[in-house]
Amino acid sequence: MAAIANEAVATMEGSPTETIEKPLPHKLERKWAFWFDNQSKPNQGVAWGTSLRKVYSFDTVEEFWCLYDQIFKPSKLPGNADFHLFRAGIEPKWEDPVCATGGKWSFTSIRNANLDTMWLETLMALIGEQFDEADEICGVVASVRRQRQDKLALWTKTAANEAVQMSIGRKWKEIISVTDKITYSFHDDSKRERNAKSRYNV
Repeated sequence: MAAIANEAVATMEGSPTETIEKPLPHKLERKWAFWFDNQSKPNQGVAWGTSLRKVYSFDTVEEFWCLYDQIFKPSKLPGNADFHLFRAGIEPKWEDPVCATGGKWSFTSIRNANLDTMWLETLMALIGEQFDEADEICGVVASVRRQRQDKLALWTKTAANEAVQMSIGRKWKEIISVTDKITYSFHDDSKRERNAKSRYNV
């Protein structure tokens, strides 16, 4: 009996130690950053963008879902606040060199119950590189307003390239599953006129 026990111990001691390997994170094609802008308590005389803050950067699928599941949903925003998802290295401002000659596709709605879904579908399309013109896209903004329409806006780099913008617009409209018209405006026009007319629509 003792011999059997000793043999069992010897066998165990000679066995290699098993290690449990953690699965590797799923890297994204590029790095992204979430930004938050709370304009619910505007300060008079303070320039736009003062309250804009980068809150987190990520480059894996796992990090994205952790962030989204915890906080990044438009329905959780206070009135007059914005969430942004932009490519790392690009600030969600007209003045950013990458955005300067660009524009944005916009979809507006009155307290649309599907805003969270459209936001999520857009985020997944961006980080999943679903657009053929992915290099042309800067990011997306979800804007929640107290008494006005909520809005999603997809920012792009080269507003004057109509063919590219129309292709992006058609793809985005398909992604967010809307039948209403979406419109594209140039940042340059918006700088000059608050309610600038749209240049393209699909």
